Amino acid sequence: MKQEIRKRVTALRSFMQENGLSAFIVPSTDPHSGEYVPEHWESRKWISGFTGSAGTAVITMEKAGLWTDSRYFLQAADQLADTGIDLFKDRLPETPSIPEWLGQVLKPGDKVGIDGWVNTTAEAENLKSCLSPHGLELVSSADPFRSLWKNRPALPSDPPFILPMEYAGMGCKDKLNQIRKRIRENGADGILISALDEIAWTLNLRGSDVHCNPVFVSFLLITGQHCTLYILPDKLTPEILSYLKENEIETRPYEAVENDLRNYPGNRIQLSASTNYALYQAASAHAEVIRADSPVLYMKAIKNETEIKGFREAMKRDGVAMVKFLIWLKEAVKNGQETETSIDRKLYELRAEQRDFKGISFDTIAGYQEHGAIVHYEATEDTASTLQPKGMLLLDSGAQYLDGTTDITRTIVLGELTDEQKQDYTLVLKGFIELSMAEFPYGTCGTQLDVLARQFMWKAGINYGHGTGHGVGHFLNVHEGPHQFRMNHMPALLLPGMTVTNEPGIYRAGSHGVRTENTMLIVRSKKTEFGDFYRFEPLTLCPIDKEAILTEQLSEEERQWLNDYHTLVYEQLSPLLSAEEKGWLKEATAAI
Repeated sequence: MKQEIRKRVTALRSFMQENGLSAFIVPSTDPHSGEYVPEHWESRKWISGFTGSAGTAVITMEKAGLWTDSRYFLQAADQLADTGIDLFKDRLPETPSIPEWLGQVLKPGDKVGIDGWVNTTAEAENLKSCLSPHGLELVSSADPFRSLWKNRPALPSDPPFILPMEYAGMGCKDKLNQIRKRIRENGADGILISALDEIAWTLNLRGSDVHCNPVFVSFLLITGQHCTLYILPDKLTPEILSYLKENEIETRPYEAVENDLRNYPGNRIQLSASTNYALYQAASAHAEVIRADSPVLYMKAIKNETEIKGFREAMKRDGVAMVKFLIWLKEAVKNGQETETSIDRKLYELRAEQRDFKGISFDTIAGYQEHGAIVHYEATEDTASTLQPKGMLLLDSGAQYLDGTTDITRTIVLGELTDEQKQDYTLVLKGFIELSMAEFPYGTCGTQLDVLARQFMWKAGINYGHGTGHGVGHFLNVHEGPHQFRMNHMPALLLPGMTVTNEPGIYRAGSHGVRTENTMLIVRSKKTEFGDFYRFEPLTLCPIDKEAILTEQLSEEERQWLNDYHTLVYEQLSPLLSAEEKGWLKEATAAI
């Protein structure tokens, strides 16, 4: 495979030479700015051999590099070895940005190519601005992989399906009316929605075009009088066509969107900065573009009462599956026969037994001991460790149900631990609990609360490179914006109805990893003379392993929170369990 990667890079260099390009940038995204993309657009994976979900490959005529974040440093280093592609550890002070590096290895006047269909407008404009001081020109090129990638996977052709009102809580026409109202307030007469989860939410449709994400490849153009869905015609079943007609939605072929935007009949069209650069250029040919976030971003993130009820019900069923799994695992590991992949299959089986299960929400991360230190580790049959009755397992997993999406991490004690493992586990737990207990006023963003999860680690000289939490879609993408907990500034407000994860961690390369994660719901707490205050309600229902806790390091308030949480878990899940399972859960949630 390493030799094959070298051949592919050589082929791309031939394309670059034919098109007068000195460099080509290959991101991980698709025309919809997706984090996870259909195989058809996995060009960065194809050209580099790096399989992580985030990363950018840059190829020049003589050098090649790949930039990725701390979640993938270990994985990328292994997969890029002997390919001729250097690893650049993104966001570290000593790592040059892509434009800085290109300024060092290219000469003024050189042209840097991108495929405008898979680069957002914001990314393209930033690249153009940052390359300019180096005398480098950004060029929007044709997609080189149309010709280079033999046997490239086709665009997915499976049809979408209707999400019934009993799960959606609001009809498609009502959503469209709200969107039209909001774009009129912005002075626009139309909007193009390109984010797949926004389209799925707006139309109350779901699909299977992206692994683990129930979305379908399309664009949605909404004007005052019309709504057009751009989609492959083969995906439109009679049922879907009837549903779209009932909701006054026209259809056009997927690739017709560029030409239609170039001939947009209105005067002012609203586009977000995440719209791909090719479509932005097409829309701005004859119309004024109003740059603003899609109104669907917040409409979707703030769950309605039906969606909230669905989340609570889905979390119960997911909690039942997790409890059954933990009971099984604690015994099964004693036999020394279970691996990181076999336990993944077992957990899938237990979730699949639950009502309305529609698959997993992301590939399970099951990292035993040193594999737990690889933040986004994915075991294979070749690399999977065999679990032993010692040490700890980091298990990050989730499921898609018709009424909600789950995301949970538990670090599970399998046997004897080192003092360092117990200390790390306790530091993570303390931060997790402090953030869980937060109360905050209107106007607060996730960055302002992120320190609550890190404070005890920082005092010990420890940190982690990933964010502390992200939004979770309703039977949609497990990673949902605009709100997050992160060290870097994220201005999106935390508002009632939003779901968000809480997942601090500590990772020691070659030794172990610890992470604890719940999905939470933002709810109103109180109203005082100083305004509205909010808090977090735990949605995830699963015991937190108590065996690794240095209980003397917990404050009385932290101890009380954990006991109260475990009481909630027992009250919610025990009626759904057998007598034997209920007995196990009683012990697992007993007060400390």
